[in-house]
Amino acid sequence: MYKIYGDILSGNCYKIRLLMQFIGLGYKWFHVDVLSGETYTEEFKRMNPSAQIPVVDLGNDLYLWESNAILNYFAEGTEFLPRDDHLRAKILQWQFFEQYSHEPYIATARYIHKYLGLPDERKAEYQAKQAGGHKALSVMNEHLDHQKYFVGDSMTIADITLYAYTHVAEEGGFELSAYSNVIRWIKDFESTSGFIKMVMESP
Repeated sequence: MYKIYGDILSGNCYKIRLLMQFIGLGYKWFHVDVLSGETYTEEFKRMNPSAQIPVVDLGNDLYLWESNAILNYFAEGTEFLPRDDHLRAKILQWQFFEQYSHEPYIATARYIHKYLGLPDERKAEYQAKQAGGHKALSVMNEHLDHQKYFVGDSMTIADITLYAYTHVAEEGGFELSAYSNVIRWIKDFESTSGFIKMVMESP
């Protein structure tokens, strides 16, 4: 059974839990307290020298990190990663978008507000994240005006990638009411068989 090391409220970790649930793959969850510095222990850095979560222990002293790399690894051969080369490239396109144009704004603002309690010394940074986050949401909303899902006609890991932090964007100060297509997509995503909420008892 695979071992996953992460924080249950982290969107990047939630991505992995969602996929594992959708494809019915067993795993054991190990909580990592990021705020107390657990990712910087020698034991953890042996698994991921970047000292970040999530990390998956594949067995035989093999470890995989970076959430979207993990998604691609476990989605191989499933409906969540089509065989068509163009569709696969489009999935990567949205995953890179999430990492460079979405997460640095929406996830970071959420972290500053939800995890750190919006301290005075980071309020300016928090405010500076708002424009970039709304730009990402606007791009998503426009795309979803003519697409039910982000790639192809069914859910893929592109949707899992973007859902993880989008559905909690309001915790970072991003009001979603202006993005009707994004709201519709979130509802469709959450109605998918096998869906699990972010907040629940550890698996």
